[in-house]
Amino acid sequence: MQKTPPLEWLPTGRTVSMRPAGRWWDAVQVPRSMGLDALGHLAGATGAVIEDPGGGLLYWLIPTGSAYTWQMPPGAQVTVLGETNHLIVPGPQRTSGPHWRIPPTRGNTLTDPSTLHDALTEAAARAVGQRSAPQP
Repeated sequence: MQKTPPLEWLPTGRTVSMRPAGRWWDAVQVPRSMGLDALGHLAGATGAVIEDPGGGLLYWLIPTGSAYTWQMPPGAQVTVLGETNHLIVPGPQRTSGPHWRIPPTRGNTLTDPSTLHDALTEAAARAVGQRSAPQP
């Protein structure tokens, strides 16, 4: 179980706010289709996940500094947002635009980076393999 940061960074209601990555958490940005694949494999082992339907992206929150050495398959489009980045964070009641696919709670905010890395590596291999398959 990952240490959960206090939820002081969470906006209220239906608002959104820019929050600096690298302070309470880092974020892992993933294309939505690949992220949904990984989310299915993570099941109950996931922490909070932001969905940005406009950008077609999912964001996982992980402990700061825990993913800088990740190696992903070429073309995976996985980006780690750390201390030089900001993330749009939705309030808990927001249901359109950027919103919580899996909302944070005091006991479950961060995803274990090793577990997430494994799930994303498998999902990326499938996604990249699908894109490179010859078209009939």
